[in-house]
Amino acid sequence: MRLLIVGSLNGYMGAASRIALKKGARVLHAETIDRGLATLRAGQGADLAFVDVALDVGSFIASLVSERINVPVVACGIGADTAAAVRAIKAGAKEYLPLPPDPELIAAVLAAVGEECHALVYGDPVMQRTLRLADQVAPSEATILINGESGTGKELMARYIHRKSRRADKPFVSVNCAAIPENLLESELFGHEKGAFTGAVARRVGKFEEADGGTLLLDEISEMHPHLQAKLLRAVQEREIDRVGGAQPVKVNIRLVCTTNRHLEEEVRAGKFREDLYFRINVMNLRLPSLRERVGDIPKLAEHFIEKYSTANGVASRPLSSEARDLLLRHSWPGNVRELENTMHRAVLLAHGDTIGAEAIFLTSTILSDRTSGAAPAAGGGATASAPADAQRAGEADLPAMLIGRTVDSVERDLIIGTLSHCLGNRTHAATILGISIRTLRNKLRQYSDDGVRVPPPQSPTYA
Repeated sequence: MRLLIVGSLNGYMGAASRIALKKGARVLHAETIDRGLATLRAGQGADLAFVDVALDVGSFIASLVSERINVPVVACGIGADTAAAVRAIKAGAKEYLPLPPDPELIAAVLAAVGEECHALVYGDPVMQRTLRLADQVAPSEATILINGESGTGKELMARYIHRKSRRADKPFVSVNCAAIPENLLESELFGHEKGAFTGAVARRVGKFEEADGGTLLLDEISEMHPHLQAKLLRAVQEREIDRVGGAQPVKVNIRLVCTTNRHLEEEVRAGKFREDLYFRINVMNLRLPSLRERVGDIPKLAEHFIEKYSTANGVASRPLSSEARDLLLRHSWPGNVRELENTMHRAVLLAHGDTIGAEAIFLTSTILSDRTSGAAPAAGGGATASAPADAQRAGEADLPAMLIGRTVDSVERDLIIGTLSHCLGNRTHAATILGISIRTLRNKLRQYSDDGVRVPPPQSPTYA
């Protein structure tokens, strides 16, 4: 855990720093907001920032957002100063830490941020074989390409490989190539000099330099524009980069891990991905199985998410009923582990009684069944009072016969487009119902548009 503390260390902030050090955090310090931003721009990355509310927390967070520096902020202030706490939260702080610092509370905050680091939950033999291969290649310096459908946990696997590598005590830096516009991705990766372009208010170290000595993850590398792929190829081959607007190349020492949900061989044949770059990043290929290939992990993962979201929502953890468990085991999980996580989050909130029953399990297959039969889909896509669990199971039993002769891709496309139409083009609502991330939905819609499929327009400019 890399912690940046912004503020004077003479008082309670200094005490918070010492507690964090005892809890195992690596602490950086900056006296002012400007120095804190300079520290992050210089590539001394942080997983979390504690900022004294006596400083301008709002301007610090606004600068992070405008410069695409992804660091969660915890505001720190005297416990009785509720007005400062409210201002900080409204400005975008994730939490408010009252001072004087409580060691247990600081430990809890650090643990909450570190939760994303992320134990892999598994037991199915298919996943065990994948983990054995990951354990075997992790200590090497080989570049690894992780393939898998959306929602299978490719970034989790990349972090697992980093933790098992010889670089585990060095930074792990992730870049989502699909989420950053092409004209900004070059600066994000390689950094820029002050004045290199409009908005370059200061020199900024890129992710390659920030990851120096550690691991750099290029998430969804298949979404990178071919123009930028040529520059990436040089960086991978030579282990040196050129900052935008820079005069001298910069040497970097990184271990590269890439992920994709596409078949890169097909992308190469279609001219969308450089063949030479493909061979450079595909030194070792690790394929993550879909959830339907590791059915034995479904109950284990469901229990994990029940515990997680019961704790997060302050409700009692309840076991799955046998009917609910059967529903989960029969579902095809097109959204994989991410869809299962969303399903269990909803179930925790909707369940009644001593167990989580079938009536609390909302599955995407029911939406498809309702569309096929002409009925209006229920909100969330699961069993309702007017459509009890046994009727839902009966509908699911008939579903395979209606789908015979169709490809998985075509069924998925109709499900996504139909759900989006039902939501009147609202991307956020559609992604929630489908149990996939908004990023995955956008990628799918872009692919359908490229294929000539009419995609419902957004409901309004404010929707994702």
